[in-house]
Amino acid sequence: MSPFSVGIITVSDSVHAGINEDKSGALIQEILCLRGFQKAASAIVPDDTDSIHGSVKELCNLKLDCIFTTGGTGFSERDRTPEAISPLLERQAPGLVHLLLSSSLKHTPLAALSRPVAGTIGKTLVVTLPGSVKAVQENLDALLSNDVLDHALDLIKGGSGEAVHAALGTRHTPAGHGQHVHDHSHHHSGCPKPRTALSHDPSASAAGRLRVSPYPLIGFKEALDIILTEIQPLVGAAKLPVTPKLAGHVLAEDVHAPQDVPSSRVTNVDGYAIRSSQPPGTYKVLTSLTHRLNDELQKSIVFRVNTGGPLPAGADSVIMVEDTELVSTTKDANGEDIEEDEVKTLVQVPPEENVRQPGSDVRKGDLVMPLGEVITSVGGEVGTLAFVGRKEVTVFRKPVVALLSTGNELLDLQSPRPISGDGWGGVWDTNRPSLQTALEGMGYEVVDLGIVADSVDTHVRAISQGLDTADILLTTGGTSMGASDLLKPVIERRFNGTIHFGRVAMKPGKPTTFASIPTKAGRKFMFALPGNPASALVTFLIFVVPALRRLGTWPENRCQLPRVRVQLQNSMPLDARVEFHRVVVRATPNGLQATTTGGQRSSRVASLCSANGLVQLPILAEGGPHKLNEGDFVQAVMIGEPLM
Repeated sequence: MSPFSVGIITVSDSVHAGINEDKSGALIQEILCLRGFQKAASAIVPDDTDSIHGSVKELCNLKLDCIFTTGGTGFSERDRTPEAISPLLERQAPGLVHLLLSSSLKHTPLAALSRPVAGTIGKTLVVTLPGSVKAVQENLDALLSNDVLDHALDLIKGGSGEAVHAALGTRHTPAGHGQHVHDHSHHHSGCPKPRTALSHDPSASAAGRLRVSPYPLIGFKEALDIILTEIQPLVGAAKLPVTPKLAGHVLAEDVHAPQDVPSSRVTNVDGYAIRSSQPPGTYKVLTSLTHRLNDELQKSIVFRVNTGGPLPAGADSVIMVEDTELVSTTKDANGEDIEEDEVKTLVQVPPEENVRQPGSDVRKGDLVMPLGEVITSVGGEVGTLAFVGRKEVTVFRKPVVALLSTGNELLDLQSPRPISGDGWGGVWDTNRPSLQTALEGMGYEVVDLGIVADSVDTHVRAISQGLDTADILLTTGGTSMGASDLLKPVIERRFNGTIHFGRVAMKPGKPTTFASIPTKAGRKFMFALPGNPASALVTFLIFVVPALRRLGTWPENRCQLPRVRVQLQNSMPLDARVEFHRVVVRATPNGLQATTTGGQRSSRVASLCSANGLVQLPILAEGGPHKLNEGDFVQAVMIGEPLM
């Protein structure tokens, strides 16, 4: 059978804007190319009816055998793919639509919210697929199973279908694998499937706990790649008022100026509006209280204006206050000066001096901020929105974070009631207040779930509350090998969750755990960070911050904290694991210099007290140096502003 030609259209505002990578379109291409299809054309368009409609028609003009779209088939306001494509279809294919829905419903009831369409335009088959990588995989598996797609295309081209039937009679398919024999599991993460839990059984005795972790020790980069692959941006956008609370959000629309700025001629200095033809001399002073802007300014008069104020009719220039002298004033009944009456101008100003023309800053309709722009706490973005008069703006959702600490030994600083009751004073819960400070400082809403006791039931209740009230869960403690370390067992055994990794070859932070839990609202993610305070903060900055930004639809190249080249001011020993050494970075005439904050023990949170950087030390290699020396240059993750 001759290979079929295929066109692929990705429908996504964020991919079109360059915020996210086109993973679904790439997966369609890879799967179909393995089946012998020839990709003839592809396109990426925003979630816009006209753009989708036009792109499909353009590809149909190429006489392709089939066109697949991905994205825009749901129920959100921007999902317009079915509306764009349905009017183009000459013959509907309800059977294919049923196949797509029934296949997806086997995996999740949320597939009922998908609105696929399928049919032909001329001799081209058009099929719409969802936007998620997981759903694309499931739908294509269904279409390729038993050569359904090949059979349909053969018939559309005028064939009898005999070649497909013959192939079906001779092909031996491994049970349960359909015809898709290539493993794409590295491209996506499906809903977690039930499996034998790796973690210890918390109902067993302490003596029966595992002595060796069943979770493989993976590299730091691999762990970060897993996070940024598994986590996808939250679905949905909201229209919010332009206030400081916008910080941390990402624009979900192009912002165009609704009017000229300035809307009329205004001054950019404090001074007096005047006719440029008027020579130096003495003039009577009028103000907005004594002269209407629409009235023509007489030659014997100047009009006092403040920076940003409008010019009256007849004036074409502004003379600065510094180029005038006070001649006389008006006085009250007591003889006290109350207002300028006359001033003397010392120079003659040219036309348009110190005047901003209408639209000279921004013209009505100009693009002032593009979709995908991050609104920072610096103030420039909010200021720009206010400058052009936007009262509201549409932004992508920002994640809500549920935060808890685990451990009977912990005491809440504000309410120090011991959990254990064994008479021991305990230790202060350092992680929860420090992480909440960091999160709220970044503009995230935090649901504080408090300190959770070392029991399965309390863990289940707290995690359930977090899943109900937040988009992502963040815990500290309970991730190591102790009998009371319950997070991994509870995630796997009580929530049917998946531990994507349970150990990382990094220092500090080896027990860092990243998991996902299936819920009615879709998968939710959970970070279980180590209990030692320095470990918790370092792993939060290295792993959790990129995850939060990814959920909030930040551009992929901005999800991680920035890295800079620094020169060491101390020697630093190397370890068998990648180490993030806490440092103070200073800007000097010779460049950025990094000085250690002292002892790097994972429990020593004081090592982060003044730190504004994390030097990433390489792994100790066999036959290589045992330390980096003073004067060596390395990369540092910036977690604060460089000192001067």
